[in-house]
Amino acid sequence: MTTETAAPHRPPLTPERDSFWYLVHAEWTKFRTVRGWVIAAGVTIVAIAAGAFLGADVSGGCTTGHGTISGTSSGTSSGTSSGTSGGTSAAACPAQPTGPGGEPVQDVFFFAHQPVTGNGTITVQLTSLTGQVSVGPNQTTPGLQPWSKAGIIIKQNTSPGSAYAAMMVTGSNGVRMQWDYVDDTPGLAGRVSASSPRWLRLVRDGGTITGYDSADGTHWTPVGTVTLEGLTSTVQAGLFAAGAAGGSPYADNFGTLATGVFRHVGLSWPATGWTGTNVGGAGPNAPVPPGSFRPSASALTVSGFGDISPAAGNTYAGNGQSLQRALAGTFFGLIPLIVVAAMFMTAEYRRGLIGVSLTAAPRRGRLLAAKAVVIGAVGFVAGLVAATVALAVGKPLLLRAGPLAWPASLLTEARMVVGTAALLAVAAVLALAIGALVRRSAAAVALVILVILVPRLLAFNPLPGSQPHGSGPGGGGGWPLQFTPAAALSVQQAVPRFHQLSAVYSLTAGYYPLAPWAGLAVECAWAAAALALAYYLLRRRDA
Repeated sequence: MTTETAAPHRPPLTPERDSFWYLVHAEWTKFRTVRGWVIAAGVTIVAIAAGAFLGADVSGGCTTGHGTISGTSSGTSSGTSSGTSGGTSAAACPAQPTGPGGEPVQDVFFFAHQPVTGNGTITVQLTSLTGQVSVGPNQTTPGLQPWSKAGIIIKQNTSPGSAYAAMMVTGSNGVRMQWDYVDDTPGLAGRVSASSPRWLRLVRDGGTITGYDSADGTHWTPVGTVTLEGLTSTVQAGLFAAGAAGGSPYADNFGTLATGVFRHVGLSWPATGWTGTNVGGAGPNAPVPPGSFRPSASALTVSGFGDISPAAGNTYAGNGQSLQRALAGTFFGLIPLIVVAAMFMTAEYRRGLIGVSLTAAPRRGRLLAAKAVVIGAVGFVAGLVAATVALAVGKPLLLRAGPLAWPASLLTEARMVVGTAALLAVAAVLALAIGALVRRSAAAVALVILVILVPRLLAFNPLPGSQPHGSGPGGGGGWPLQFTPAAALSVQQAVPRFHQLSAVYSLTAGYYPLAPWAGLAVECAWAAAALALAYYLLRRRDA
């Protein structure tokens, strides 16, 4: 006679107990009843908030005519040094000019101009744009930077930072219309030459300026129309040239010369004669060498150094600091959160409770998902609170040193806060998934630190020969901040990058190689892959 062994009795699941959110509630109850885990989440908040005091350097920094002096970090490009040596103090350094919107700008170029009043038009034919490019210390060769420029401009006055609109030909980016330093729109493509000239026109109507370009001087195409707020009746109009060498690794920011040859210059205003001005100053103790204006019977030739652009990357020369310094504690706040997130899974194996959990929730994928929701929510809330406090405390501390390196809008601050919360949430889920894979707390924590925190350290201290000048393609950090979960730190970037500016965007100046949400997407991809693998193994392995 055969005796059957009865299966262990398991109470049937009611619809309420079988719901996913009931499972989430059960996992949340597990989390909040372990005092050490709750305390660790609090430590994450405190560490990030306290980092605002560490990130705020009230000593600030400054610049001389040829380099930046910083009291907090190594230089961001050649011509930049650390410390306060060299006999230059913050008080002795010139202030960074600001544009109409309060943004830091470069406004250094040679300007052949005359005063004009009321509405009118300026038209030119530009037949040549040439230059000299720095190739080594005190060495130049014929050539142009991509954003070297020459053209026509209507400018409020010759003071650095005043409002303007310009039509220009660039080294390798064709015709552009640019205005008020941060705005740019394209016109005709291609390089300029005597056989392929470019005609440029600016038309003023009150505070509105419209730019046109033409290949033959007959058929004109509008490039853009802008309104310059507060433009007075009398302004300066004329020809300009700027070398735009902010990305050169060998010279200072203004080591490249651009020369434009203009013909058929026409003004609808009464002519009063040309005046040549080095906007931003020039001379032995000034930021740039002097430019020149050479009139002849058939052409006007204008040469100039400098640039008209936003001041970003290594071209920023003020004594401000990036707002993201207030979130410097994120690096340290991640550590306790990673530990808790890993233990939220590995503790089940260490205590032998995983069998009980799987008996209560036989659909293993739902158990993993419920744990991910809980630990992700803990990370998000902790990050949201911590980042809000850090910015509220850190911003006033940074402002004590002077203006910020770039004025951050409320939308930017909101993105920094929400992005930091999302960064922590995804990092917690990644740690949970790796915990499910390796089943050991120490191994899981070590692996997460290896893929999140170590790449951040490598980005600041790259291995010898591992990165070119400028800290990798597209900006600071190189591959560690492009292909690892540490890329998500880009959500904290508070200083913008501009396509129309040749500059070195380094990590020490607050720049990341990926756009904010693109960097977060890289971290999400890692977490999703780890969760998928954890789900696969959880279904195949015994408890």
